[in-house]
Amino acid sequence: MRETAVGPRVLLKRLRELMQEPLEPQDRLDRIVRDIASNMVAEVCSLYVLRADSVLELYATEGLNKNAVHLAQLRLGQGLVGTIAASARPLNLSNAQEHPAFAYLPETGEEIYHAFLGVPVLRAGRTLGVLVVQNRTKRVYREDEVEALETTAMVIAEMVATGDLARLSRPGMELDLSRPVSFTGVSFNEGVGLGHVVLHEPRIVVTNLFNEDSEEEIRRLEESLGSLRLSIDDMLERRDVAFEGEHREVLEAYRMFANDRGWVRRLEEAIRNGLTAEAAVEKVQSDMRARMIHMTDPYLRERMSDFDDLANRLLRQLMGRGPEDVAASLPKDAIIVARSMGAAELLDYPRDKMRGLVLEEGAATSHVVIVARAMGIPVAGQVKGAVSMSENGDAIIVDGDEGAIHLRPQQDLEAAYAEKVRFRARRQELYRELRKKPSVTRDGVQVDLLMNAGLAVDLPQLVESGAAGIGLFRTELQFMVAATFPRAEAQEKLYRDVLEAARGKPVTFRTIDIGGDKVLPYFKNATQEENPALGWRAIRLTLDRPGLLRTQIRALLKAAGGRELKLMLPMVTELGEIAQAREIIEREVRHLSRFAHHLPTSLKVGAMLEVPSLLFQLDELMKAVDFVSVGSNDLFQFVMAVDRGNTQLADRFDPVSIPFLRVLKQIADAGHRNDTPVTLCGELAGKPISAMALIGVGFRSISMSPAAIGPVKAMLTELPLEELEAFFADNLNQPATGMPIRALLQAFADDRGIPL
Repeated sequence: MRETAVGPRVLLKRLRELMQEPLEPQDRLDRIVRDIASNMVAEVCSLYVLRADSVLELYATEGLNKNAVHLAQLRLGQGLVGTIAASARPLNLSNAQEHPAFAYLPETGEEIYHAFLGVPVLRAGRTLGVLVVQNRTKRVYREDEVEALETTAMVIAEMVATGDLARLSRPGMELDLSRPVSFTGVSFNEGVGLGHVVLHEPRIVVTNLFNEDSEEEIRRLEESLGSLRLSIDDMLERRDVAFEGEHREVLEAYRMFANDRGWVRRLEEAIRNGLTAEAAVEKVQSDMRARMIHMTDPYLRERMSDFDDLANRLLRQLMGRGPEDVAASLPKDAIIVARSMGAAELLDYPRDKMRGLVLEEGAATSHVVIVARAMGIPVAGQVKGAVSMSENGDAIIVDGDEGAIHLRPQQDLEAAYAEKVRFRARRQELYRELRKKPSVTRDGVQVDLLMNAGLAVDLPQLVESGAAGIGLFRTELQFMVAATFPRAEAQEKLYRDVLEAARGKPVTFRTIDIGGDKVLPYFKNATQEENPALGWRAIRLTLDRPGLLRTQIRALLKAAGGRELKLMLPMVTELGEIAQAREIIEREVRHLSRFAHHLPTSLKVGAMLEVPSLLFQLDELMKAVDFVSVGSNDLFQFVMAVDRGNTQLADRFDPVSIPFLRVLKQIADAGHRNDTPVTLCGELAGKPISAMALIGVGFRSISMSPAAIGPVKAMLTELPLEELEAFFADNLNQPATGMPIRALLQAFADDRGIPL
């Protein structure tokens, strides 16, 4: 075994010397292929590099015709070299010309060679080229020779990645690493951002590739693996993950990989071939990703992200590092690219430097997206492959309107998007001019445009947007971004800051709405729920855990001393829940009165209408509360039996449809009939055309994201409400099988010059 390891180790030592010599890129490549051929007793060694146009170009050779360098080329998938690049797998053939994929390039003069070994040049699972050795005799290369060539290919991958070879490319024939790539995902928040990539969990760059002492490197590997296994065991034994199915599955997968002898053996082999422990992890990780990325089984492909995370943890152990603080060195136009991330992690980045967010996973209702929306950041989600194809510092465009991203965009595309950004900026200027104008229709009817909020970062937008107040303050966001339950003092401070920032404008606080998709990492439901959206959440949870609600109510009452306090109860299903909540609220009022605390001047209690059962007790509901807020996101989900996080159904049913608008009209009519104020909060309020529909069916108060207020107000001031009401009188009771009402509304707006 020691004798077969001499070749690779000698070769790596020679490569290290070559990398340190002050050579021109072509000279360095020529020397590398010559040394590889000599070391492996091969008559030919050739390097093909993948260009941006998916062509593999011969960049260096020892043994083939030198005049073919930079002229000989193969398309991706063409010939043996193209097959290796497309599959990211090595080929070891005793007689290459008998292989069905063999393609003869007469300019190279390779027809006299039979034995063929080719390996992909990989970095982070991406194929950057192909490295080949050939011999005249028919032979199969040994396993240690394959390993040696793969290890050498890793070193060459770093040369390609660092840009050393870019100087050798001709105009229009740039390397694949700089190739423009576009991805289409799902729009999670509108807007356009131009900037540069900041990987949320940046790929650890291994700079020390060659080892001096294999046994010492294996000792370091074993020590780090031991620490890694212990940390995983600790996480599995902690109570907060013991009953959490999905988290536990991920950790079990980590433990399986960390104890996999095959993985450890491959790491040790790479070290014995001359790599450091860090470089061995990088090489094995890249090989594994290249193999798994072509698998069609979605479960196995998902496990790849577990493997990536584990390998990065091991690299950090080896390099003695914690997660990098990328926020400290953020560029001024950062686009954060992540597989997934928590809301608190997004808030670690300075808002003034962020231009957009790209997620490989997530949903429009996930916590991080809600926070990004509140911060006014364009978000594209479910953009598969974005992380592996990105490098820190790459130019990138995020099109939040279409859910698309453009990596390393060409100049004309970048110019087009820059103009789009300028156009949006000019339009925002027009919206800013509308801030102080009254929020009335063309025929003089007042409609209150309120904003949704949930964090301190939202508060400056109350003034900037010209909102009439905060129609929905999501108190749970403070809980979601904290590591433990926020103390009563912290809650009170936030609520007081909100009321002071509102400067007398109305604020509606929704009591804590956790459960379902809003999971607090420090608060676990011991029972695994099959349908969490329909489960133990919101008012159901807080009535069962009244201590949570009492603490929050007390903080709200103290913060609102001398002001009006509006409290809204989420996910109400029956009127008895309102009565129970009122008892808790009145108990806290009596407690604070007993100790002479400054109480609110008025206290109004409302309910969020998002459960369809309330539709059958509307008049009773209107009499039981001081106001009603319609949660259109959940109400639509429950009325139409649509999981709003399911991308296959995301665009299948339209909330601006006759059935759902009839439901909303019933609610608005019940509010007018009982003289109970009704506000609608949700995505529907934030688009001009759907806001127009809401106003048409009777809503006079709607709440939306701050960025949506300008476009909705521009529509509102041009809206002839009397004509719109006549339109709905004619169309809302028609059969729902005719032309979609959205199309009829669009035509109505176009005919009257209403901006949508």
